[in-house]
Amino acid sequence: MPNTNFYQFNATDYKGDDVAMSAYEGKVLLVVNTASACGFTPQYEGLQTLYKKYKEQGLEILAFPCNQFKQQEKGSDSEIKSFCDLNFKIDFDLFSKIEVNGENAHPAYKFLKTQAPGILGSESIKWNFTKFLINRNGDVIKRFATITKPKAIEADIQKLL
Repeated sequence: MPNTNFYQFNATDYKGDDVAMSAYEGKVLLVVNTASACGFTPQYEGLQTLYKKYKEQGLEILAFPCNQFKQQEKGSDSEIKSFCDLNFKIDFDLFSKIEVNGENAHPAYKFLKTQAPGILGSESIKWNFTKFLINRNGDVIKRFATITKPKAIEADIQKLL
């Protein structure tokens, strides 16, 4: 049976626990591939600001570290979590490092890319901090480029809350 929405998937969190995406059913999700040594890493701060502002209304942010772009995420899952805690004090959900492109891409990311292709219909993720906005039904609503700052997504999030 084909996957019809984001809730069909599971992912491993940074602690090694299996998390069903169905646990987020009824929430508005912002899914982001992240990296600790990227020029866009300060976006963690903007993501945390959005999360603090809207989590009570049903926003969840899911961060998926990825080392596929110039090896900008070399650390272990626990090192990545420590970096995020120390530098950005994030309290949104952080997952285990994954691949977002290629044959080993995480199934959830394969789904996201087909549901919301990038520029000129390209499905590949071009860089760290590509963001996908998902509504309360698990439908992928929009894809945002790396350069789109979290603050610029706020109006789209508000519409779905």
